[in-house]
Amino acid sequence: MKVFISRNIPDTTAAKLMEEGLEVITAERGKSWTSKELIRACQQVDFLLHRGSAVLDANFFQHCGHLKGIALTSVGYNHVDIRAATKAGIPVSNTPDVLSEATADIAFLLMLAVSRKAFFRANQIARGEWKGMSFTQDLGVELYGKTLGIFGLGRIGLALARKAKAVYKMEVIYHNRNRNNKAEQELDAVYVSFDELSEKSDVISVHTDLSPETAERFNAETFKKMKKSAIFINTARGGIHNEFDLTNALMNGDIWGAGLDVTNPEPMLPSNPLLNMSNVCVLPHIGSATVETRAKMALMAANNLVAAKNGKKMPQIVNIDVYKMK
Repeated sequence: MKVFISRNIPDTTAAKLMEEGLEVITAERGKSWTSKELIRACQQVDFLLHRGSAVLDANFFQHCGHLKGIALTSVGYNHVDIRAATKAGIPVSNTPDVLSEATADIAFLLMLAVSRKAFFRANQIARGEWKGMSFTQDLGVELYGKTLGIFGLGRIGLALARKAKAVYKMEVIYHNRNRNNKAEQELDAVYVSFDELSEKSDVISVHTDLSPETAERFNAETFKKMKKSAIFINTARGGIHNEFDLTNALMNGDIWGAGLDVTNPEPMLPSNPLLNMSNVCVLPHIGSATVETRAKMALMAANNLVAAKNGKKMPQIVNIDVYKMK
């Protein structure tokens, strides 16, 4: 049986797949895929280990219904038509849990960097604009004792909440579809409505999936409800915020600052005005970008494919209903 790997992964992971009797076909390093190219590449293989954001839509599954399994190296799967995959009888897996701490670290980094205008001040040095310390210019704000609002208090949100509580003694409020009893018991987190989250938070950090319900949930209307001193952080998916509205909110002083590890669209153009704002910090989607985390993600994806190859259920299955059809 053959597996196609759409973008490079650690050599140790490829070696594991080969040890399990799979023939590994790896894409050219750095290759970006069109839908037609990815379909063509999958025609002669049995499995797909998919990295990146190339869309697997209904057309893909119509042409690749022969696949016996798809393993994603991400938690999110909004770029995959799960209904079409299930209809085609193809199990799809993701990589939850292993990147929670690493992604929470990036949210924490952005929260702190924005609060102190760190990226802007560092760039002043690089541009030769730093002439000495100013006592009153470009001051930051402190996080100690402030209120952290989390939109989507799952594994990553909980990891961030723990850090914020331990380091800055921040009060934690959150909005979810369901209550998080663990967070309420451990951190005294308080469940609030979305409007309350918007109005009461000093920092709002986004940790939810991108779905029709959450798409551009943070828009002009939401930003106007937030405190003028508020900081907006998004390390989940860029599509959860409207970037035009976010830019205007920052320019108009509706909110104080923003930190983004994901953008809308992505990648961000170098001409984007957000990159020149003193109160904005942007990173290139590096939430899981540590040696340890990426290795764990690749290994988890490989283990899911090995399970499928051996006729077993994928441990991290997304569309579990696919097994009811067999």
